[in-house]
Amino acid sequence: MKFVVAGYGGRGDVEPCVAVGRELQRRGHDVSMAVPPNMLDLAESAGLVGVAYGPDSREEMNPGSDLVRGIMPRLNNPFSVVPEVVEYGTQVKLEKGATLTELANGADLVLAGFNEQGLAANVAEYHGIPAVALHLFPERMWSSDWMFSLMTKVAEDVQRRALGLPEATEPSARALDIQAYDKFHLPEEAAQWTQEDERHPFVGALTLELPTDADEEVLSWIAAGTPPIYFGLGSTPVMPSTDIGTLISTACAQLGERVLICPGPNDFSHVEHFDHVKVVPAINHAAIFPACRAVVHHGGAGTTAAALRSGIPTLILWFWLDQPLWAAGVEQLKVGRARRFSDSNAEALEADLRSVLTPQYAARAREVATQMTTSAESLAKAGNLLEGTARQGRSG
Repeated sequence: MKFVVAGYGGRGDVEPCVAVGRELQRRGHDVSMAVPPNMLDLAESAGLVGVAYGPDSREEMNPGSDLVRGIMPRLNNPFSVVPEVVEYGTQVKLEKGATLTELANGADLVLAGFNEQGLAANVAEYHGIPAVALHLFPERMWSSDWMFSLMTKVAEDVQRRALGLPEATEPSARALDIQAYDKFHLPEEAAQWTQEDERHPFVGALTLELPTDADEEVLSWIAAGTPPIYFGLGSTPVMPSTDIGTLISTACAQLGERVLICPGPNDFSHVEHFDHVKVVPAINHAAIFPACRAVVHHGGAGTTAAALRSGIPTLILWFWLDQPLWAAGVEQLKVGRARRFSDSNAEALEADLRSVLTPQYAARAREVATQMTTSAESLAKAGNLLEGTARQGRSG
């Protein structure tokens, strides 16, 4: 069978889509991956052939990009930027839709990640095949946001007209809404948002767990001393990044702990590299986290799941989007602590680290790890669901 998989955003948004694509290809299917141009290397490292889809997502997230710099001074009056943002978003989605329409010709199913699901459903309707959504967090988080809803509706209406489809009176139908996380990790209120039925199955976090060039060196460094605290911000750009490195390095020095830093898109080149500090561009979370004492990160869905699977305590310093949701889940499970990144300082960070390094957090983290769906189980569940939906769509 032929599957089209579309994912857009940072690595945390795209990796689950690539992981599913790799699983489907492993099962002998033809897989076409649509990812932002800066994520083509990720698709290729997983053995897949990717097609550039939309603009460079790093630029979309970059505070210094032309779009962001143009609207930031006017955000005190959000309504003033609506026409500009909607026009830009519509144009981008039209270009993405054209790419997806071409890829889906002759396909059996279209799978789409966060924010691509309406486009994919329209394309699937055009080709007469099933559409499946891959949710990295509960959909209700965004469906209630008026700006997001407005941009989505306008863009998808324009796309439908371009495809010659009738005007939609309700959101485009999807055959399946896969929840790519473990429900028990959600805060109590958010857990009530989600439906648990045949059309909304929970499969757990979908990850690649690809090795990196730094893994062997990092494991040797860890073995030469005490287990370190990991610190990383995923794909989140933060200014000024040098202060972040100094903050974590100083706090760990005060505690007598070593620290492993993955700066992501941030420049840590000016941070002093003391004996207790190691900075590397990237690591395989599944290989390195179990060798650490604790994980400090931004609260991305993938990093949070990796920490929980590893059975070590977590400190989340969250910024935006779904990160506060996973932060609340970590605190509810009593496997770690959380606070807004902007509220962090040297004293708060040191106090939070002292707390999560206590034996009760470590014991609870090990206990929760046994309840997590493993990466292999998650991929198997997702693969089975997609194969079954594609076959049903073909027979129908």
